[in-house]
Amino acid sequence: MSKQIHPTAIVHPSAQIGDGVVIGPYSIVEQEAVIGDGTVLDAHVIVGSKTQIGCGNRLFPNCVIGKRPQILGSDENTPIGGLQIGDRNVIREFVTIHPSMHPKENTLVGSGNLLMIGVHLGHDCILEDKIVISNYTQVSGHCKIETGVWLSGMIAIHQFCTIGKWCYAAGYTGINHDVPPYVIISGHYPHEVRALNKRGMARAGLSEEQKNALFEAFKYLWRSEGPILPRVQELAGRDGLTEPVRAIVDSLLNSSRQRYGRYLELYRD
Repeated sequence: MSKQIHPTAIVHPSAQIGDGVVIGPYSIVEQEAVIGDGTVLDAHVIVGSKTQIGCGNRLFPNCVIGKRPQILGSDENTPIGGLQIGDRNVIREFVTIHPSMHPKENTLVGSGNLLMIGVHLGHDCILEDKIVISNYTQVSGHCKIETGVWLSGMIAIHQFCTIGKWCYAAGYTGINHDVPPYVIISGHYPHEVRALNKRGMARAGLSEEQKNALFEAFKYLWRSEGPILPRVQELAGRDGLTEPVRAIVDSLLNSSRQRYGRYLELYRD
């Protein structure tokens, strides 16, 4: 299947363009970028140097993907890393995704994700798969967003936060510490766990046994009096925890290791 490159597009000779790729008017693909088979770049899309985009992605107008991260004191001569994007992602208008600030590392975006209008992903983030991020949500650098997360509109996420799999964050939430898997959160500084995300549990394909175990664990952890950490530690010592309950317990224990509740910040430079 032949490529379709609009005559007004600028594609660097060193870029690798796959079969069936469409590059729209006034788009720019910089040196050593890789565009996988069947990916569509609409009008005015910019793909930075050394960015790797997989197959079957759709990038809407005015996306800026893989350009230099926002770091004070850096300039065009400062070495940076790369950006790798998987397959079948939908990246809507005015989305920005920055590469890693470290020369030998990458910002990573998985497959099957939907990033809506105006979303920003900072440098060194990791996005897994089947994630939905709604309009104008801003994700700071070094964050990890796990599989199946659904972020509503205009959410702000602090650097180094981990957002657990299959959770949901309501609009305008301000997230400044880690979020356990499978929960619903809202509010800001701090956000609060409100309930279990039943829709996320269904999307994850959990069995009835797994769902019931999650409900029991949720009531024990968040509906009991007193500090939560001793209950987490007690639950962690039980035998036979289901995988979803173990995921919540491990998330809470990891978060408790860092004074601001951001586990990944233990590994910051």
